[in-house]
Amino acid sequence: MQFQWYPGHMTKAKRMMQEDIKLIDLVIELVDARIPLSSRNPDIDQLGKNKFRLIILNKADLVSDNVNLAWTEYFKKLGFFVVQLDSRNRAGMKQVNAVIDKACQEKFERDRKRGILNRPVRAMVVGIPNVGKSTFINSFAGKACTKTGNKPGVTKGKQWIRLNRNYPWN
Repeated sequence: MQFQWYPGHMTKAKRMMQEDIKLIDLVIELVDARIPLSSRNPDIDQLGKNKFRLIILNKADLVSDNVNLAWTEYFKKLGFFVVQLDSRNRAGMKQVNAVIDKACQEKFERDRKRGILNRPVRAMVVGIPNVGKSTFINSFAGKACTKTGNKPGVTKGKQWIRLNRNYPWN
């Protein structure tokens, strides 16, 4: 008997990510701060290898500061930008905004040299089910853009969400 461990919805999401990766500037990967390695899909590293990368240790409020700091250092050594966050609390969104600006600094410089001013950052939010992607998006946008729930698969498919550059927490 052969078991297929890779669920069909993740295969579909991988295919959609491959199609859209050329359109984006930044990959925001959410992982559960309680189990950071186990809550990552290793395919995301390959798919987003030429993009700016931000790892959000979501649900960081459920983990001790020492553990969060250790994982932050681990991911920074791998070359990622990292933010510790509780997506339900909008207070941490200023920090996310600052790290996005820092991560995309090269892109801003390139655009400025080409004469393009204020082109928005196109980001892809990725992660395995139940790491808090929809909650993060809703908090970041400052409005209910996506449905949330306490079970996998509440939000399915891709969505394009336009954010105003004047973020609600500025």
